[in-house]
Amino acid sequence: MIRRPLGNSGLFVQPIGLGGMPMSIQGRPDEARSIRTICAALDAGMDFIDTADVYCLDNDDIGHNEGLIARALREWRGTTPVTVATKGGLQRPKGAWTTNGQPKHLKAACEASLKTLSVDCIDVYQLHAPDERVPFSESVGALRDLKQAGKIRHVGLSNVSVSEIKEAQNIVEIVSVQNECSLYNREAFDEGVVAYCEKAGIAFLPYSPVGGHRRHGRTPKDPFLREIAGRNKMTSYQVALVWLLEKSPVMIPIPGASRPESAQSSAAAMQMDLPAEDIAQIDKHRQ
Repeated sequence: MIRRPLGNSGLFVQPIGLGGMPMSIQGRPDEARSIRTICAALDAGMDFIDTADVYCLDNDDIGHNEGLIARALREWRGTTPVTVATKGGLQRPKGAWTTNGQPKHLKAACEASLKTLSVDCIDVYQLHAPDERVPFSESVGALRDLKQAGKIRHVGLSNVSVSEIKEAQNIVEIVSVQNECSLYNREAFDEGVVAYCEKAGIAFLPYSPVGGHRRHGRTPKDPFLREIAGRNKMTSYQVALVWLLEKSPVMIPIPGASRPESAQSSAAAMQMDLPAEDIAQIDKHRQ
């Protein structure tokens, strides 16, 4: 499949990337298996990895996933350029997930991510979520400042509405938007986020594209998906990914993985297609 543009960044990546979160939160695999998983994804053709400083257990573990990615990229023997996107704007006090969109925090978090990823400039730095205690313009303004300072190349957003995307665009160029989106959660379609990203030339990065931690276990058991998967010689997970790819040219799903086999299966979906009648059938089938 042809690479897709990451907004107007000038970067083009394969249409499915790797989500790093499962390798660093509760129940995570050992480090050696995570490194193998990342390398397997790259060997299978993926060239985009999404992470965050808070993909970890708690505040004492900040940067765990970024560190895994940095090590894997050092050990990987491939030569294809790899784009890494990370995020700032959350914290993990005692394992909780809390927002902190204060400019001071975002700038300090970016500096820490630069060190953990062992880079001089981050490819794409995303605001992880709006903080209702901080004016959105101030949080986005901090990312603009980081870009102007040469700390980050491009700015992305996560967990945002169309109005928030528009507000951010008045401050700095936005190349990507990352919201939850899958067969099971279609809010990004229903609320116009995907349509706006298409119109504005912004890449849309659906996280939890096969259901996330809450729903991914039901995906292979779903009789509806199993029927479609069987007649197309796919897994149910691959059906979910290909459906997203077919829905929009700006779509770049980032399924998580904690095993090499899972990463390889997701990468294989880049070479698959679904008939138009199956796409239409999935469109009508609300989980």
